Amino acid sequence: MDILNSADPAGLARFLLKPDTQLLAFSDIQFLAPIDLQEVWAAGVTYKRSQVARMEESAAAASHYDKVYTADRPELFFKATPNRVSGPGQPLRVRSDSQWCVPEPEFTLVISKDARIVGYTIGNDMSARDIEGENPLYLPQAKFYKQCAGLGPCVLLADGPLNPDLIDIQLEIRRNGQIASADGTKLSQMKRTPEELVAWLFRENELPNGAFLMTGTGVVPEDNFTLENGDEVSITITGIGRLTNPIVKDRAT
Repeated sequence: MDILNSADPAGLARFLLKPDTQLLAFSDIQFLAPIDLQEVWAAGVTYKRSQVARMEESAAAASHYDKVYTADRPELFFKATPNRVSGPGQPLRVRSDSQWCVPEPEFTLVISKDARIVGYTIGNDMSARDIEGENPLYLPQAKFYKQCAGLGPCVLLADGPLNPDLIDIQLEIRRNGQIASADGTKLSQMKRTPEELVAWLFRENELPNGAFLMTGTGVVPEDNFTLENGDEVSITITGIGRLTNPIVKDRAT
């Protein structure tokens, strides 16, 4: 937290890293979600692909999703508290009352308490599409539940301008060791800028511990695809790394 709220997080990190620091092998490290006390927020319908998918899943609310894509005000919603976040290798959950749940790979902003973008990480916004599609007012239930968000494997500190054209976002879902779904996009396909989303998030809002902001998805699995218990979801983003999580689903009660 001290690094993220400093005037120059990247510079402070370089200062603290001694030249003779011994590096550890990844195999010797257990990565945790890179979150402390921050809230996790998310933006929706920031990519054309997401707009189309939302309009298809909910015919009654299609016009709302169409309008929010082009409106000045973005869709922002509360996604998770730290205890609902899973780190690398930790399970993410499909709601037991959902029959159509997908991962949403998202470039995620790490924001200081004074609204500065201080870093980036990978986010997985787990979404029950059937619940949201039934009625848009069910969005909180489709998005916010135990083990509903993945973050990791690290925070890439912001150090200079961001070039969206060079940032690839890749999703791979494996089932029984085989690829069940895979797709990708570029950050440059996002309609809104990170700075724009942060400005809206902090409008009439105080975040004393800072926040993580998932910026929306441009990768949506096929309409006939849903996650199953035992699946493995991997999200890779240029410069950050790969976030992999197993999927769990309890029996409906």
